[in-house]
Amino acid sequence: MVVPDPLTVASGICAAGALLSSWQLGRRAVRAEAEIGRLQAELTAERHAASHDPLTGLPNRRAFYRLAATLLTDRSGCHLIAVVLDLDDFKQINDRYGHAAGDQVLVSVAERLATFAGDNLVARLGGDEFAGLLASPTLDRRWIDHATRRLYDMLAAPIPMGGVTLRVTASVGLAPVHDSQLTEALNRADAAMYEAKALGSGRPGRALRDTAYLAEC
Repeated sequence: MVVPDPLTVASGICAAGALLSSWQLGRRAVRAEAEIGRLQAELTAERHAASHDPLTGLPNRRAFYRLAATLLTDRSGCHLIAVVLDLDDFKQINDRYGHAAGDQVLVSVAERLATFAGDNLVARLGGDEFAGLLASPTLDRRWIDHATRRLYDMLAAPIPMGGVTLRVTASVGLAPVHDSQLTEALNRADAAMYEAKALGSGRPGRALRDTAYLAEC
């Protein structure tokens, strides 16, 4: 019978132990990496939730002002136009069709507004009120007229909802941003929006411009 060399046995045990320790450390590293990834994902989700509207996915009021301030410092030679819009008689949709239908309308409006704006900033300020900051190569009246008519038409397109098709109109106000005075421009756009609302629903001309600040053609 051959007796194993004690040193060989000890070396084998040490090697096996080292292999086991390495495997355990590897497992711990994998678990730690997974935990770090989970925590980073949760942090990203929390940051997104803090800056975005949970229903529409658009930036919320706080994020709108923060992002707008950044845009104002880097216009890249473009003019900026503040846009404020409010849906007409939105309460009647909730009352007649229920809040789920109202939510669906808000989501549809948000999607259409985002499509219209492209890479520009748009946000849901709250309720049925939305805002945007659009880059424009000019303040020419014809450009503004075309943009407002296109926005109105996009928002007024029928919204299919199960067996019902809804048509929603919006009152829109626009105002150019001068000297980085965003709050002033939003106030003027808001005032123009309320002027538009006073004209009555279903009229394409309700998207008013801040004509005192627009270039004559």
